[in-house]
Amino acid sequence: MDPPTGITLTLVGASTVACAPTTTAAAPCTVTAYSAVASATASCTAITLENIAVPGGKTLDLSKLKTGTTVTFAGTTTFGYYDWDGDLIEVGGTNITVTSAEGAIIDGNGESWWDGQGSNGGIAKPDHFFTADKLLGNSIIKNLYIQNYPVHCFDVTNSVGLILENITLNNTAGNAPNNRSDGLPAAHNTDGFDISGCNNTILRDSSVYNQDDCVAVTSGNGITVSGMYCDGSHGLSIGSIGGKSDNNVTNVLFENSVIVNSQNGARIKSNYNTTGYVAGITYQNITVSNISDYGIDIQQDYLNGGPTGTPSNGVIITNITMTNIHGTAESVARDYYILCGSGSCTDFTFNDISITGGTNNSCNVKPTGDFSC
Repeated sequence: MDPPTGITLTLVGASTVACAPTTTAAAPCTVTAYSAVASATASCTAITLENIAVPGGKTLDLSKLKTGTTVTFAGTTTFGYYDWDGDLIEVGGTNITVTSAEGAIIDGNGESWWDGQGSNGGIAKPDHFFTADKLLGNSIIKNLYIQNYPVHCFDVTNSVGLILENITLNNTAGNAPNNRSDGLPAAHNTDGFDISGCNNTILRDSSVYNQDDCVAVTSGNGITVSGMYCDGSHGLSIGSIGGKSDNNVTNVLFENSVIVNSQNGARIKSNYNTTGYVAGITYQNITVSNISDYGIDIQQDYLNGGPTGTPSNGVIITNITMTNIHGTAESVARDYYILCGSGSCTDFTFNDISITGGTNNSCNVKPTGDFSC
């Protein structure tokens, strides 16, 4: 039976308890057990998930939220171990808000999966920790603290007008080796935000402590990434591009961000012998520090197992602007590296670029502007 109009509901486990009347039109629900989540998403538009323990092999399924729903994580959300490659959180809907109460922690239990191989091998691991798919209207994901996610964290796909802000991803516990990682960092392939197939999407004012791309945009149009702090990452990346169902990336802005203790700073990478289109990409007001591989990196020889050293020209990269990028690289790094295929990279404009400390810079395409490789 539907609850009376104007009654606040609290879901405790699988039971429903009627509380004091409220004058709001929404139906607030507090959920304290995983078994009650489906009931809440089917009937409520204000959902608090309090200390939810998601069993191993299960997804916290928020993919069919009612229009206008707000989901608030409270307490500590945990995930049991299971040998599988499913996603652990799925969110979708129109005019959705996902946020958290003060002090809330979403803990991915990554240490149960970490083996130094990430998605490249070893035990089966969740594909993505948090999938945000088909979020439409005025949807926003904000004020989340996520730690110890197994492999890739956010998979942001097929969304329009989405805002992600004030999110912290803390995977620093994965920097240390464990008894399965053969001396390597236990966590691997731990991308912070993977964005694909999105339009007019904003990611801002967030921090990522991880072991792979801080942000990777692989397809979409009109994407802004601003105010990021990236520590331990592979940088702010376009790509890798090529070999996927959608290989077009246009009108992407990275700005006002800091990248420290990372392999790369600003990075555009396309896969060897594939096709695609990358245009209208801007990096501006970026500070880098303690970069170990490339301060600025544009390469068309990318393979997950390592670059080939021979670029291909099937992915067109054009209208690339980099302005006011400063910082330092380690002596074993290259400050700048551009390796393009024949005729596939055009209209590069670089100004006010100064990354120092590295050696053996190499650029087979010369951008216009005051940049010197």
